Amino acid sequence: MSDPYYKTAHWRRLRKARLMVDGFTCVVRGCGQPAKVVDHIITRRKGGPDTVENTRSLCDWHDRQIKEMGDGRRRNGGRLVVKGCFADGTPRDPNHPWHTGGK
Repeated sequence: MSDPYYKTAHWRRLRKARLMVDGFTCVVRGCGQPAKVVDHIITRRKGGPDTVENTRSLCDWHDRQIKEMGDGRRRNGGRLVVKGCFADGTPRDPNHPWHTGGK
């Protein structure tokens, strides 16, 4: 069952504010795709506040990576993966000017 909070005017205002802060772009480093989802960093189920500071803008692909399951756990342990990048967000391609070898 869906949380009724996500149908409230407060959520619509908060969602719009977060998207505006992030320039309507996914915040995952190196992604750059349009953000369609606003996600709580600390989930509401775990007591996360409904604030701009506790939200982030994500594209559909990154949102699906960490979507909360029915039991409250997040897929992938809540970790966002960057395509073609090391865990620190730097490119895997050794010819890319930002390549650091994942350090």
